Amino acid sequence: MNIQVAVLCDAATDDNGKLNLLGAFDTIYAPQLPAVHPQCAVALRVTFMPGDEGDRKLGVNFINADGRPIMQGIDLPVPVALPDDAHFLTRNFIVNFQQLKFAEAGLYSVDIRLDNESQQGIPLLVKQQPPQPA
Repeated sequence: MNIQVAVLCDAATDDNGKLNLLGAFDTIYAPQLPAVHPQCAVALRVTFMPGDEGDRKLGVNFINADGRPIMQGIDLPVPVALPDDAHFLTRNFIVNFQQLKFAEAGLYSVDIRLDNESQQGIPLLVKQQPPQPA
Protein backbone atom coordinates (compact mmCIF):
# COMPACT_ATOMS: atom_id res chain seq x y z
CA MET A 1 0.00 0.00 0.00
CA ASN A 2 1.18 3.49 -0.82
CA ILE A 3 -0.51 6.67 0.41
CA GLN A 4 -0.04 9.12 -2.47
CA VAL A 5 -2.02 11.98 -0.93
CA ALA A 6 -3.04 12.62 2.68
CA VAL A 7 -4.34 16.12 3.30
CA LEU A 8 -6.64 18.10 5.56
CA CYS A 9 -8.80 20.48 3.52
CA ASP A 10 -11.99 22.50 3.46
CA ALA A 11 -13.65 20.08 1.04
CA ALA A 12 -12.88 17.25 -1.37
CA THR A 13 -14.70 15.29 -4.05
CA ASP A 14 -14.08 12.17 -6.08
CA ASP A 15 -14.97 12.56 -9.76
CA ASN A 16 -14.68 9.17 -11.46
CA GLY A 17 -11.39 8.40 -9.75
CA LYS A 18 -10.02 11.95 -9.80
CA LEU A 19 -9.45 13.45 -6.34
CA ASN A 20 -10.42 17.14 -6.19
CA LEU A 21 -9.24 19.22 -3.23
CA LEU A 22 -10.33 22.65 -2.04
CA GLY A 23 -8.45 24.67 0.54
CA ALA A 24 -5.73 22.41 1.95
CA PHE A 25 -4.52 23.70 5.33
CA ASP A 26 -2.36 22.84 8.33
CA THR A 27 -3.21 25.64 10.77
CA ILE A 28 -6.45 26.77 12.39
CA TYR A 29 -6.56 30.30 13.83
CA ALA A 30 -9.15 30.33 16.60
CA PRO A 31 -10.62 33.58 17.92
CA GLN A 32 -11.29 31.85 21.27
CA LEU A 33 -10.61 28.60 23.05
CA PRO A 34 -11.96 26.03 23.24
CA ALA A 35 -12.32 26.25 19.47
CA VAL A 36 -14.85 24.60 17.21
CA HIS A 37 -13.93 24.16 13.55
CA PRO A 38 -17.20 24.00 11.61
CA GLN A 39 -16.25 21.68 8.74
CA CYS A 40 -13.28 20.02 7.08
CA ALA A 41 -12.33 16.87 5.20
CA VAL A 42 -9.49 14.39 5.29
CA ALA A 43 -8.72 13.36 1.71
CA LEU A 44 -6.62 10.32 0.89
CA ARG A 45 -5.43 8.78 -2.38
CA VAL A 46 -4.17 5.26 -1.75
CA THR A 47 -2.59 2.74 -4.14
CA PHE A 48 -2.92 -0.94 -3.34
CA MET A 49 -0.49 -3.48 -4.80
CA PRO A 50 -0.55 -7.26 -5.19
CA GLY A 51 -0.40 -8.72 -1.70
CA ASP A 52 -2.67 -5.97 -0.31
CA GLU A 53 -5.85 -7.85 -1.28
CA GLY A 54 -8.42 -8.78 1.31
CA ASP A 55 -10.79 -7.10 3.75
CA ARG A 56 -8.89 -4.18 5.23
CA LYS A 57 -9.86 -1.46 7.69
CA LEU A 58 -8.94 2.21 7.21
CA GLY A 59 -8.93 4.34 10.37
CA VAL A 60 -8.91 8.13 10.65
CA ASN A 61 -8.63 9.95 13.98
CA PHE A 62 -7.65 13.37 15.30
CA ILE A 63 -5.15 13.13 18.15
CA ASN A 64 -3.49 15.70 20.41
CA ALA A 65 0.25 16.15 21.00
CA ASP A 66 0.15 13.42 23.68
CA GLY A 67 -1.29 10.93 21.17
CA ARG A 68 -4.74 10.89 22.78
CA PRO A 69 -7.81 11.04 20.54
CA ILE A 70 -9.88 14.22 20.72
CA MET A 71 -12.92 12.50 19.17
CA GLN A 72 -14.17 9.05 18.37
CA GLY A 73 -12.22 7.68 15.42
CA ILE A 74 -13.71 6.69 12.09
CA ASP A 75 -13.15 3.14 10.82
CA LEU A 76 -14.00 2.31 7.22
CA PRO A 77 -14.14 -1.21 5.80
CA VAL A 78 -11.99 -1.39 2.67
CA PRO A 79 -12.34 -4.50 0.54
CA VAL A 80 -9.31 -4.67 -1.77
CA ALA A 81 -9.47 -6.85 -4.88
CA LEU A 82 -7.15 -6.18 -7.81
CA PRO A 83 -8.63 -7.02 -11.21
CA ASP A 84 -6.78 -9.78 -13.06
CA ASP A 85 -5.47 -7.33 -15.67
CA ALA A 86 -4.27 -4.68 -13.14
CA HIS A 87 -0.86 -4.17 -11.59
CA PHE A 88 -2.27 -1.84 -8.91
CA LEU A 89 -5.53 -0.31 -7.69
CA THR A 90 -5.86 3.33 -6.67
CA ARG A 91 -8.77 4.53 -4.54
CA ASN A 92 -9.76 7.88 -3.12
CA PHE A 93 -11.16 8.24 0.40
CA ILE A 94 -12.84 11.37 1.71
CA VAL A 95 -13.89 11.62 5.35
CA ASN A 96 -15.89 14.72 6.30
CA PHE A 97 -15.85 16.14 9.82
CA GLN A 98 -18.15 18.72 11.35
CA GLN A 99 -17.93 20.64 14.62
CA LEU A 100 -14.40 19.50 15.53
CA LYS A 101 -13.58 20.70 19.04
CA PHE A 102 -10.10 21.70 20.15
CA ALA A 103 -9.79 22.30 23.89
CA GLU A 104 -6.52 24.20 23.67
CA ALA A 105 -4.00 25.67 21.29
CA GLY A 106 -1.16 23.42 20.21
CA LEU A 107 -0.10 20.62 17.92
CA TYR A 108 -2.56 18.00 16.75
CA SER A 109 -2.41 15.32 14.10
CA VAL A 110 -4.70 13.30 11.89
CA ASP A 111 -3.67 9.69 12.39
CA ILE A 112 -4.19 7.46 9.33
CA ARG A 113 -4.23 3.71 10.08
CA LEU A 114 -4.58 0.60 7.98
CA ASP A 115 -5.60 -2.52 9.90
CA ASN A 116 -4.88 -0.68 13.19
CA GLU A 117 -1.30 0.13 12.13
CA SER A 118 -0.33 3.80 11.80
CA GLN A 119 0.57 4.66 8.21
CA GLN A 120 0.69 8.45 8.10
CA GLY A 121 0.11 11.56 10.17
CA ILE A 122 -1.17 14.90 8.93
CA PRO A 123 0.06 17.68 11.24
CA LEU A 124 -2.36 20.37 12.40
CA LEU A 125 -1.53 23.43 14.47
CA VAL A 126 -4.25 25.25 16.42
CA LYS A 127 -3.35 28.84 17.31
CA GLN A 128 -5.36 31.40 19.22
CA GLN A 129 -5.67 34.71 17.41
CA PRO A 130 -4.51 37.67 19.45
CA PRO A 131 -7.29 40.12 20.35
CA GLN A 132 -7.87 42.75 17.69
CA PRO A 133 -7.21 46.34 18.76
CA ALA A 134 -10.36 48.42 19.17
